[in-house]
Amino acid sequence: MATIDLDRLVKRYGQSTVVHGIDLSIQDGEFVVLVGPSGCGKSTTLRMIAGLEEISEGHIRIGGRVVNDLQPKDRNIAMVFQNYAIYPHMSVAENIAFGLYRSKLSKNEKRVRVEQAAETLGLSHLLERRPSALSGGQRQRVAIGRAMVRDPAAFLFDEPLSNLDAQLRTQMRIEIKRLHHRLGTTSVFVTHDQVEAMTMADRIVVMRDGRILQVGTPLELYEKPVDIFTARFIGSPTMNLLSATLRESGTDLATGGSVPPPAAPATTAAILVGVRPQDLVPAFAPTGGLTVSGPVALVETLGSETLVHIESGGETIVGSAPGRQIPRVGEVMTLHAPTERLYYFDKATEKALAAQ
Repeated sequence: MATIDLDRLVKRYGQSTVVHGIDLSIQDGEFVVLVGPSGCGKSTTLRMIAGLEEISEGHIRIGGRVVNDLQPKDRNIAMVFQNYAIYPHMSVAENIAFGLYRSKLSKNEKRVRVEQAAETLGLSHLLERRPSALSGGQRQRVAIGRAMVRDPAAFLFDEPLSNLDAQLRTQMRIEIKRLHHRLGTTSVFVTHDQVEAMTMADRIVVMRDGRILQVGTPLELYEKPVDIFTARFIGSPTMNLLSATLRESGTDLATGGSVPPPAAPATTAAILVGVRPQDLVPAFAPTGGLTVSGPVALVETLGSETLVHIESGGETIVGSAPGRQIPRVGEVMTLHAPTERLYYFDKATEKALAAQ
């Protein structure tokens, strides 16, 4: 196991800079997820750690050792790719053992490692099969097994679940997290799926346009986003943002009504008030906080909850009702969120302002 440190890391392709001097320290045994939209630089960052992309500026340290000029094979890391990258003409056992191709271990030691990895991943009964006879989840476990047998200092995962269906994604998410708890190996996982990030990470790194916006635990990012992008990217459904104007008497919403002002002073009167759909619920006689009313435009029934889209002041606002409470389209509803569940942002800079 090892720490991973990125020091002012830059990546350029010609005149285009895709990673802008990022700094990040990953602790020994930590599971860190890089998350962001396509093109934000997360996979490029991972490939630089692996040695698959050259570094334009900065340094990468693995276990305290600068690895900028080391070949991938000399960095003591193992990478699991999005497309599995397993060999169709080899059996499961041969694919897993391929991770030890350059190893100086004896044939017996290699066999023991393959069997141990297969047992850990539930592949023992499949060792003689070819990849064509496996499901997507089983193929992904073979790819993880090939990485495991090397006993690397760190695992790097590049969107390994994106080719799986929804049920398999959930299953593999759980299996990878269990595996991490069992092995305790430093892991860096790249995804564009915020649900994967929230459910798997010890810490999440939110990236946009080649820069790190915020680093924190899943709950820290959910409860205390530093800007609008992070607030809307983390959490599903996405946060509602309502235009508002700061007055001496309070904060007037463009949709009508008012809410308490943010605790921190704003440099402009134009702000945005955020509220998560899960915090905006039906109310009959609400007091304080944020209240919006309007006709129901759309209902999404999810079983455990019902997402309600209402039209208010020219905006569509999403709230949450109990799963068995199914309002009718066109029905007028009142939704309410307490003051402590409101978020405030400077409309111009998109940075967070302190709430009450």
